[in-house]
Amino acid sequence: MANKRDEGEEGMFLDGIIEAMPVFAKELVAGGVAGGIAKTVVAPLDRVKILYQTRRSEFQSAGLLGSVKKIAKTEGVMGFYRGNGASVARIVPYAALHYMAYEQYRRWIILTFPNVWTGPILDLVAGSFSGGTAVLFTYPLDLIRTKLAYQVVSSSKLNIEGVVNNEQVYRGILDCFSKTYKEGGIRGLYRGVAPTIYGIFPYAGLKFYFYEEMKRCVPEENKNSIMVKLLGGSLAGLLGQTLTYPLDVVRRQMQVQNLAVSDSAEMKGTMETLTMIAQKQGWKQLFSGLSINYIRVVPSVAIGFTVYDILKSCLRVPSREAAVRGTQ
Repeated sequence: MANKRDEGEEGMFLDGIIEAMPVFAKELVAGGVAGGIAKTVVAPLDRVKILYQTRRSEFQSAGLLGSVKKIAKTEGVMGFYRGNGASVARIVPYAALHYMAYEQYRRWIILTFPNVWTGPILDLVAGSFSGGTAVLFTYPLDLIRTKLAYQVVSSSKLNIEGVVNNEQVYRGILDCFSKTYKEGGIRGLYRGVAPTIYGIFPYAGLKFYFYEEMKRCVPEENKNSIMVKLLGGSLAGLLGQTLTYPLDVVRRQMQVQNLAVSDSAEMKGTMETLTMIAQKQGWKQLFSGLSINYIRVVPSVAIGFTVYDILKSCLRVPSREAAVRGTQ
C-alpha cells in the first residue's frame, strides 16, 4: 500500500511539472530528446559519410564495407562514434530550437497573415526559418564535430597501411574549440556557415513540408500509427536531402580544409568552393557519400519526427489549432 501511495504521489508530482511547463518548453524538450536519440542511432554512418565527403582518398577507394572495416581495425568500435559527443552536444540544442522555432514561426505566421499563409506553404516557410535560426545558434558545435570526425587516429595496438595523416590534432571537444578559436576567432568558428544556411533553408523547409503533407494524406484513424510516422519521416528526409546534398559537401570541405594536406587554393566562398570541387574533383564529388547518406537519413529523420510526435503527446502539448486559439 505504501509503495502504491508513493507511486501515486510521484505521478501527481510529474503531472504537476508537466502542467506547469509552458508550451514552448515542452516543444524544446521533445525536440532535444528526439534529436539526440536519432543522431546517436546513425552516428557510425555519419562518421563514414564525413570521411567520404572530405575526400580522404584512402577511404573512398575502399568503398563502404572497406571503410567500415578500416575504421574498425585502426580505431576500434569507438572509432565509429568519434565526434559523436560533439554531435550530440550540438544536435540536442539544435533539434530543440529547430522544432520549437518551427511551431512558434508557424503560429506567428497564422496569426499575422491569417488569409495568406495557409496549407503546405506554411510548413515550408516555417520549417525554413526554424532551420536557419537553429543553425545560427549551434553552428560552432557542428564545426567541432566535423573536425573531430575528420581525424583518423590509429589505436596504440593496431596499424594499417593506407591511413595517412593520422596524428591526433585535437584531444576532445574543448581542445578543438579552443584551438579553432585561437586560429580564427569567431570567424573561424563559423567557417562554412554560408553553405550551411543556403542548404538548411530549403532542406528544413522541404523536410517539414513533405512530412506534414504526407500526414494530411493519411486517413484519420492511421495518423497516430508509429509506422506511418516512420515512413513519412523517412520519405521527407530522403527527398529533402537529395535536393540539397551538394551544399552539404561544400560545407564539410570548407570546415576541414585547414586540416587537409593539399596544394589546392583556399576555399573562400560557397559558390567558389562549389565550382572548385566540380572542376578539380569532378561533379560526382558533389554527391560523394550520398548513398551512405540515404541509409543514414532514413532512420535519422524518421526517428526524429516519430519521437518528437510521441513526446509531444506524452507532455500533453496542445494541438496546433488549440495553441493558436490560445494565443489569440
